[in-house]
Amino acid sequence: MFGISFSELLLVGLVALLVLGPERLPGAARTAGLWIGRLKRSFNAIKQEVEREIGADEIRRQLHNEHILSLEQEARKILSPVQETPKPVEPVAEQSIAPPAAPAPAPAPAPVADPVHAAAPATPTEPAPTPAVSPAPHDPTLPPRAP
Repeated sequence: MFGISFSELLLVGLVALLVLGPERLPGAARTAGLWIGRLKRSFNAIKQEVEREIGADEIRRQLHNEHILSLEQEARKILSPVQETPKPVEPVAEQSIAPPAAPAPAPAPAPVADPVHAAAPATPTEPAPTPAVSPAPHDPTLPPRAP
């Protein structure tokens, strides 16, 4: 408690034996033990009374609840974009201010030199949108959900 080693206690006991003598040493040790016990009990009683007065237990509970609420809000912020499935975005054609002109004639197909290797005309295609995958409910990388 005070950083007293065994050798220091032995030295204090030896000095007490020399000063008090063998007849009075047991009585003095008993009295010192009683006083130390009384001091400990009184300090503990004062400490409990002060804690009760300031409501330390209630403050601890309130801080714990606030901490849990803040963690829950952070989890909701993190999980809200994951839980919502984004809608696929369709490309929007550019609109001009002028009225649309007559449709242009379709281009003539190019002559095919090698009919064996001829394929359908190449048209640029857009990649298909990938569906959003929500995480599994037992994913260990996610924070726990609040009930």
